[in-house]
Amino acid sequence: MTLAIVVIVVVTALVFDFTNGFHDSSNSMATAVATGAFRPKIAVTVAAVLNIVGACLSTEVARTISSGIVNDALVTPTMVFAGLAGAIIWNLVTWLLGLPSSSSHAMFGGLIGAVLVTAGHSGVHWGVIVSKIILPALVAPAVAGVAAGVATFCAYRITNHSVTHAGRYYRMGQRVSSSMLALAHGTSDGQKTMGIITLVLIAAGMQAPGTHPHWWVIGMAGLAIGLGTYSGGWRIMRTMGSGLVAAEAPQGFCAETASTVAVLASSHLGFGLSTTHVCTGSILGSGVGRGAKVNWSVAGQMASAWLATLPCAAVVGAVAGWLAERGIVGATS
Repeated sequence: MTLAIVVIVVVTALVFDFTNGFHDSSNSMATAVATGAFRPKIAVTVAAVLNIVGACLSTEVARTISSGIVNDALVTPTMVFAGLAGAIIWNLVTWLLGLPSSSSHAMFGGLIGAVLVTAGHSGVHWGVIVSKIILPALVAPAVAGVAAGVATFCAYRITNHSVTHAGRYYRMGQRVSSSMLALAHGTSDGQKTMGIITLVLIAAGMQAPGTHPHWWVIGMAGLAIGLGTYSGGWRIMRTMGSGLVAAEAPQGFCAETASTVAVLASSHLGFGLSTTHVCTGSILGSGVGRGAKVNWSVAGQMASAWLATLPCAAVVGAVAGWLAERGIVGATS
C-alpha cells in the first residue's frame, strides 16, 4: 500500500510541476513578448529549455520543502498527496480565471493544510514558514519593484525618454534578461516538486531525512516543468504583459533584470519565493519608474488572488487530507 501511494504522489507531483510550468510561463517572457523582443513560440521554447537547466543547478529550496516547513517524522505519503491535490485544484481555478496567483504558495498551502488536519500543529514548523515563505513573499516583490523602478527611471533619463533608437538595443538586451529570468525560475520553482517527491520518499522510509534529492528526481522535475512551460500560459501572459502596464523595451529589460537578481538570491538562500509575486512587483515598479499609467485595478485583483492563495489551498488540502486519511483507514480496516 505504501509503495502504491508513493508512486501516486510522485506522478501527482510531476503533474503539479507541469501545471506550474504553464501557469508560470508568463513570469519570464510576458514583457519580452509584449515588447516584441521574442515571438511567442520562440519565447516559450527558450523558457522551457532554460527552466530545465535551472532546475538542475541548485537544491536548497528543495531541502527547505523536504525537511523545513513540515516535520518529516510525522508526515505520511497520504498527507503529501492531499496537499498536492489542494495545490493543483487551486492552480487550475486561477488559470481558468487568468489570475497570476502563486503556484508555489498553492503548494505550500495545500501541504500545510493537509498536515495540520492530520498531524496537528506539531507537524508544521511555523518559524520556517514565517522566515522562508511569508516574509520573503512580502519583502522580495517590494525590493524588486523599487529596484526595477529606479533602473527604469535611470534608463529613460539616459535615453532622454526616446526609445525610437534605444528600443532596438533594449529589445536585444531583453532576450538576455528574459532568458536569465527563465533560468532563475527553474532554480526556484523547479526545485519545489523535487522537495515534495523527496519528502514523500523520506516519509515512506525510502530516503534518509535531510538528504538531497536523487538525480532521477531532479531530472524528472526539471523535464516536467519544462514541458509545462512549453505548453504556454497565454491567459496569464496577457495579464502580466499588458494588463498591468503598457510595457516598452527599456522597462521590460529593467523589470526582468530586477526579478532575476531577486529570484536567484532567494534560491541560493533556500527561500520558498513566488516568482509570480516578484515579477509582478518588478513590472509595476518599472511602470512607475517610467511614469506610465498603471492599471491598479488589475494589480488589486492580483493582490487579492495572492492573499487568498495560501489559505484557500490550505483549506482544500485539509479537506483532501481528511478524506484521504479516512479513505486509507477505511480501505485497510
